[in-house]
Amino acid sequence: MQSIELLFENDAFLLIDKPAGMNFHSEEEAGLVVQTKELLGLDELYPVHRLDKMTSGLVLFGKTKEAAQVFGRMFEERKIEKYYLAISLRKPKKKQGWVKGDMQSARRGDWMLLTTHTNPAVTQFHSTALREGERGFLVKPHTGKTHQIRVALKSLGSPIAGDLRYARSEEAKKEERGYLHAYALRFTFDDKEYVFVQAPKEGALFLSDTFRDTLLEEWSKPWEQFGLL
Repeated sequence: MQSIELLFENDAFLLIDKPAGMNFHSEEEAGLVVQTKELLGLDELYPVHRLDKMTSGLVLFGKTKEAAQVFGRMFEERKIEKYYLAISLRKPKKKQGWVKGDMQSARRGDWMLLTTHTNPAVTQFHSTALREGERGFLVKPHTGKTHQIRVALKSLGSPIAGDLRYARSEEAKKEERGYLHAYALRFTFDDKEYVFVQAPKEGALFLSDTFRDTLLEEWSKPWEQFGLL
């Protein structure tokens, strides 16, 4: 069974490191929420955001209903900064910038990016070359739409490596995981600032010397890459 790691806990909330390939909610087997409750011996746990099955990394849970409601409002009001790491096997149309557009559901659970901006998904990114045929991305989503980052990178011509839904099937099946990781969170809760940064721990491309020695060092404080203090 994949292991969940508890990274932080206080009376109001806790933070865990989700493994790649684990469902958030229970389906054929116990999902992240149930397994976290069992691991920590908790009767109640309140999800305040979620990650796709293929995505690893930081997940916040409220320990009380009141804390969860506060975090829910903070996410809605964009008061929680989120940063993701991704790797693609395709060079993007542009090295950095923004991807903006409405999102519409498509076939078989897919989503697609539109050219309209009625209620757009907004994604900011930086990218850099890694080893031959690999591109690293640091991504800051400013909204929280379903599959937002996965669709944004596909729209740039750089679908995430190992993404069975949005990358080329024959290429994606060769990877042992989808290369998207919830890397950092920064927010103020109850008048105290919290900053969490957690590097990915699984996946050969994430664990390469080039990625770890170059990008993780350069992006150790990811908010600095987006002009934030």
